[in-house]
Amino acid sequence: MRIVHQVVTFDAADLAAESRFWAGVLGGEVDDDGDWHMVLVDGAPRIGVQLAPDHRPPEWPDGPTKQQVHLDLWVEDFAEAHEQVMALGATVLKPAAGNTSGDDFQVYADPAGHPFCLCWLVPRTPGTQPAG
Repeated sequence: MRIVHQVVTFDAADLAAESRFWAGVLGGEVDDDGDWHMVLVDGAPRIGVQLAPDHRPPEWPDGPTKQQVHLDLWVEDFAEAHEQVMALGATVLKPAAGNTSGDDFQVYADPAGHPFCLCWLVPRTPGTQPAG
C-alpha cells in the first residue's frame, strides 16, 4: 500500500471558523467542498474539516466529553506562534510548565474546542541534567 497523503480530520459545527483557523496556523488555504473543507499547504492536503452540526467540544482534560485526538506542533519561536494562534481564535487550556531545560509545551483549544499543543525545545544549560 502506498499512502499518497496523511490527513487528520476534525469535526466542527462551524466549518468555516475551524478551517480558517487551521489554514491560518499552517499558512495554507481552504478548499471548500460544501460540508467538507481541506486545508492545503503548498497545494498539498494537511488538515480536513467536516461539518458535524451536533459536534460537542471535548472538555480537556477530564470532562464528560473526552479528547480523542490532538496535534503537537513543534515551533521555533513560541512567543510568535502563541500570538498567531491566539489571534486566530485559540484559547489556552493549560499554560506551559516553565521548564528551564528540555522540552516544554502549552495546551490550547481551536475554535471547535479540539485540544492541540505548541511545543518547543528549551536549550539546556551546560552542566544541567534533563528534566524527568
